[in-house]
Amino acid sequence: MINIYKTNTNNKLVQINNYEKNCWINLISPKENEIEEITKLINIDKNYLMQYLDEEEQARIDMENNIKLIVLDVPTYERTKAHTLSVTMPLIIIHSNDYIITMCTQRLNIFDDFLSGKYKDFNTAKKSRFTLLLLFKAASMYIKDLKIINDQTNKIEQALKKSTDNAQLLKLMDLQKSLVYFTTSLKSNESVLDRLQKTNIIPMYEEDMDILEDVIIEHRQASEMASIYSSILSSTIEVFGTIISNNLNNVMKILASITIVVAIPTTVSSFMGMNVPLGIFNSSGFAFLLIVLISIALSIIVAWILRRKNML
Repeated sequence: MINIYKTNTNNKLVQINNYEKNCWINLISPKENEIEEITKLINIDKNYLMQYLDEEEQARIDMENNIKLIVLDVPTYERTKAHTLSVTMPLIIIHSNDYIITMCTQRLNIFDDFLSGKYKDFNTAKKSRFTLLLLFKAASMYIKDLKIINDQTNKIEQALKKSTDNAQLLKLMDLQKSLVYFTTSLKSNESVLDRLQKTNIIPMYEEDMDILEDVIIEHRQASEMASIYSSILSSTIEVFGTIISNNLNNVMKILASITIVVAIPTTVSSFMGMNVPLGIFNSSGFAFLLIVLISIALSIIVAWILRRKNML
């Protein structure tokens, strides 16, 4: 799907039907014929552009025929029947002489604030400014999602303190997977920011450089948060895994102790049931009662010993 936008004379973003100079072309899950249409528009090889539609594409900067291409990893969600997982998705930003083009394999929330008019200084004619604002928005989304992940981790921790349910541990593993995606993507984005800062790949004014500094600070903050949360989550999973193992050991220890105590009456009965003379037990009318009392006494003694050794 291709959507075309342009900032009008009243500095408002409007959707237009035809390609115009200084317009913003947004491709969402583009088909092959749509990509071919865009490549003809900016005079670039179709296969060159198609290779960047891989969902595993790393963040980077490239140039081809005076066309500048920036691949940026942005946070999004992967929804399944069981849960929603935070993941990252590559966003391709293309600078040509007359157009700025964004392309992604699925709809991303990163454009919502631009389309709603939240960014007052956003103008489709200012390609570098638009790119930097996208970078800043991506960093803000990372920080927001990381805070959500941290809140979810705390809630699951509280639930695990009451019951070490496997479902809660699986949720923690999903959160850890999200943090791995975020940590890797943020590191890739930092390399893109570093190159933008050290080179003149896209022209920037002094105000743009200030925005770039803010973007770098936001990405560093997000990267540090992801690293800290990942370490905390790994420790949490390890601790609760140990707790579950200890609980299992305690259950097995108690069951083994109970088995020993219960086996004593069986052992006494076995000895008393042998076909050998047993003295007073042969003729006494209280033989059965004595055997029961002996069994109970021995069981109590053994149970007391096991209890003192903290095994019961």
